[in-house]
Amino acid sequence: MKTPFSRRQTVLALAALPALAFAQADKPIKFILPNATGSGVDAITRSAQNALGKALGNSVVVENQPGAGGVVGLQALARSAPDGHTLSVVSNNVVIFPSVLKSLPFDMPGDFTPIAVVGSTPMILVVNPNKVVATNSKEFVAFLKSKPGALNFASGGNGTILHLAAEMFLDEAGATARHIPYKGVGPMLTDLIGGQVDFAVAALPSVQAHIKSGALRAIGACGAQRTAAAPDIPTFVEQGLPGYVMDAWFAVIGPKGLPAADVKRINAGVISAFNAPDVKETMAKQGNTIAISTPEVAASFFRSELTKYAGLVKKAGVEAQ
Repeated sequence: MKTPFSRRQTVLALAALPALAFAQADKPIKFILPNATGSGVDAITRSAQNALGKALGNSVVVENQPGAGGVVGLQALARSAPDGHTLSVVSNNVVIFPSVLKSLPFDMPGDFTPIAVVGSTPMILVVNPNKVVATNSKEFVAFLKSKPGALNFASGGNGTILHLAAEMFLDEAGATARHIPYKGVGPMLTDLIGGQVDFAVAALPSVQAHIKSGALRAIGACGAQRTAAAPDIPTFVEQGLPGYVMDAWFAVIGPKGLPAADVKRINAGVISAFNAPDVKETMAKQGNTIAISTPEVAASFFRSELTKYAGLVKKAGVEAQ
């Protein structure tokens, strides 16, 4: 009886297995970021890049794939092989999209594997100081109301957390302004500093240096409390808008079907990386709060956040695009 493989072929195939395993182990881990360079998520991921590589036992490559507010990068992740070599760090955007975009090329969270909610990052409403004379919330709201619909605000794209945070501010303040979506935070900040747009909400890590240089002026922090990284920026709650509190978080996810063993291993690697002394120091300077969840808590969190943001989108009157 003729066998499908000769003894020689079998021996050669078995001999090749270690080489294949080594090639797979030596394959870099790619973090697809559905954000442009200059975003808060970009700053956070690159700050932890080397530590993630050490913790996960492979070199880490960060690849920005912005577009459609982040949909392009997420679609690329959804199409990736669930082998633990393609991951992503994402923000609230991923749970807002289903409420603000009429169609998506993936299901959230069904086409992804939540691995860990890593932490939160403060958001700040900033203005171009040459276009907006206001220095605090009260003055800014009065300025907006004196020019109804005349000012414009930028965001990193339709349906992003930055878009929704600005819409929620306007709703709480009883003011109006025009939305100008950009293909990422980097281009948004370039035009904000250049005076093409008047104001925006942005993650602190992405605007920290611009606030210090005077290129941008901070009007208020969007969180419930001031951040230790920028203690001189008062919250909007302090400044008379008690109903305006917006948080931004970031998480690590993989494609659908990621094996449980890989999920557990990557979760442990994320914990190790963000506990590295240099990463902890950088996170503190950026104002980020690190509180890493289990994969199970992350999955539950994504589902509850989908419901939460559906309500916020409805309240703000943001129409699906």
